[in-house]
Amino acid sequence: MELRTGLNQKFNMDTKDIYSECLKLDNQLCFPLYAAGREVVSQYTPFLKELNITYTQYIVFMVLWEEKSITVKDLGKRLYLDSGTLTPLLKKLEVEGYIKRNRDKSDERVVIVSLTDLGWELREKAKQIPFKVGQCLKMDIEDAKKLKELLYKFLNSLEID
Repeated sequence: MELRTGLNQKFNMDTKDIYSECLKLDNQLCFPLYAAGREVVSQYTPFLKELNITYTQYIVFMVLWEEKSITVKDLGKRLYLDSGTLTPLLKKLEVEGYIKRNRDKSDERVVIVSLTDLGWELREKAKQIPFKVGQCLKMDIEDAKKLKELLYKFLNSLEID
């Protein structure tokens, strides 16, 4: 029997063996992605603790430092975060004085997020973090670039709203 997995990998074996192989942890794409993601985020943790922010807050700041202001909807798309995750996070950042949320004057349903002066000040404190984390990761720069390219290719191949 021949079976193709979601990654179009062929298995030429009987059905029982195919399903046994499919359930092995080492044959999963999801596990190394999950484990690598957790490990990379853990490398950020000590540096982010100094700023009293989480990794998720940090990636929100990175988008805002780049875009200056953005709608909540576009921020969620950019970060692959749903509103259930994003809304409480943004509320907390607003209470702490880092961001402000305003309704779009032309469409009250649209909420625009932008940084306050305090949010911009945080950028100065955070700008060394990528270099510090980069020193923690023992990976050749070319391999890291290839991996990032493949991961974005993978993300773009998923049908994510």
